[in-house]
Amino acid sequence: MEEEKKLNFLEEIIEDDLRTGKVDSILTRFPPEPNGYLHLGHAKSLCINFGLAQKYGGKTNLRYDDTNPVKEDVEYVDSIKEDIKWLGFKWEKECYASDYFDQLYEWAEEMIKRGLAYVDDQTQEEISKGRGTVDTPGKDSPWRNRSVEENLRLFREMRDGKYADGEKVLRAKIDMAHPNMMMRDPLMYRIKHASHHRTGDKWCIYPMYDYTHGQCDSIEHITHSICTLEFDVHRPLYDWFIKTLGIWPSHQYEFARLNLTYTLMSKRKLLELVQKGLVSGWDDPRMPTLCGVRRRGYTPEALKMFCEKIGVSKRDQLMDIQLLEWCVRQDLNARANRYMVVQDPVKVTLTNWPAGKVEWFDCPLNPAEPEGASRKVPFTGELWIDRADFMEDAPHKFFRLKPDGEVRLKYTYIIKCDKVIKDPDGNVVELECSYDPSTRPGGGEWRSVKGTIHWVSCDYAKPIVLRNYDRLFTLADMSQVPEDKDYKDFLNPESLVVGSGLAEPALLDDASGIAVQFERTGYYIKDKDSTAEAPVFNKTVSLKDSYKPE
Repeated sequence: MEEEKKLNFLEEIIEDDLRTGKVDSILTRFPPEPNGYLHLGHAKSLCINFGLAQKYGGKTNLRYDDTNPVKEDVEYVDSIKEDIKWLGFKWEKECYASDYFDQLYEWAEEMIKRGLAYVDDQTQEEISKGRGTVDTPGKDSPWRNRSVEENLRLFREMRDGKYADGEKVLRAKIDMAHPNMMMRDPLMYRIKHASHHRTGDKWCIYPMYDYTHGQCDSIEHITHSICTLEFDVHRPLYDWFIKTLGIWPSHQYEFARLNLTYTLMSKRKLLELVQKGLVSGWDDPRMPTLCGVRRRGYTPEALKMFCEKIGVSKRDQLMDIQLLEWCVRQDLNARANRYMVVQDPVKVTLTNWPAGKVEWFDCPLNPAEPEGASRKVPFTGELWIDRADFMEDAPHKFFRLKPDGEVRLKYTYIIKCDKVIKDPDGNVVELECSYDPSTRPGGGEWRSVKGTIHWVSCDYAKPIVLRNYDRLFTLADMSQVPEDKDYKDFLNPESLVVGSGLAEPALLDDASGIAVQFERTGYYIKDKDSTAEAPVFNKTVSLKDSYKPE
């Protein structure tokens, strides 16, 4: 009997809330800021928020945190929806923080009238300096004790566009000596004369995240507002605004964010890579963005498997990217179609093959399904094999092709190397071999040899472009970049190596929609840059790895 899986701390909270009647049903939300593309860290958050809702019969809202018009764009709004759909999740309502701008403004005026908010004329630098430090209390702003009437007038003038960006802000009046620096009169509104992707030029003041997030949760009646761990210091402020306004009590819970070896998940730094042309775009297959890993051939099933395996915890940890690659490999191994591709070709001529003869072999698309679909592979007297599958001075345990040695050409005959032909520089350019017609699978008496290699017919080979991808960075923990270095100093110069290959013709007709396996080599997926003359395949992941998950 399979051991029952232990509940994570979020599941324990939800089950207790449902059991005690604190909530009748659960409603979570996924609140991305539309200022960039979703990445692998967001995949974990998506799996948690949508996964918990699915498990307990609840629902999940998609709510864009669109409070900064300078950095936000419809391009990002659309890409986020596409990524969520690709992962297989369906949201209940599509919401925007901007939907609630009028209500948020009303609440801000209410707080001013109650003496709980004031307009501050200090610069950003002055405000930052006035907050003090962890060890020293902050200092009251010289504008902290303005009258209610003056604060209302100034705030309305801010709304009406009478002041320049940065000239004034609205702050909550809490406690400048509070041990949590987030509570030292936090900003509620700042001036930004910028057009918003949904509200246009209606507003020139925009609410801050900490003032917006909890109230949006409350308006939507989010029962479990699940954030990453860096927001735990924000929770007291989240609770303070809700309690102060006397609105529906949403609750925030924090989990450890995803940190992955050889990977960056800072939107700012990923944007810099794109803007400086260090990658081809947000969907570059080396990028940790969801559109990037999708283009690389990672599957939604593999990402969900990965998120399930890393679990949910309250402690930050650096996860090994090899676990993600293992999950991708596990998923594709079960589902991917197989094809033969030669990447470093050496010609094999079968001297005893009848001139002009072509044999077509029915080869399984996936050996895991021997009775499943097959593809037809042409076999002729002139073939390509990979150079690595031949060695002239082979060691004793080299079981591939060598002079006077035998191998089986996958799915077909056993051949023997009779002669090695070299160019004037001593490079092997051709192998003259003979085939044993009695060794055709399904025919005559079966004879086994220790080596089996892949091949492609010279007459039917299709040239393809190969983009062999590796990790984007050379430093395992990209949070530990030395002070005298820049993160870009650790870009891997070998993260993309462009090569070529010769493929069996059936590869170009594959319609599976997922990565395929190049037999004995790795998993590859056809890229959008492909043309009829030059099909392009991106390397998804190698075929094997010594890594084993715990």
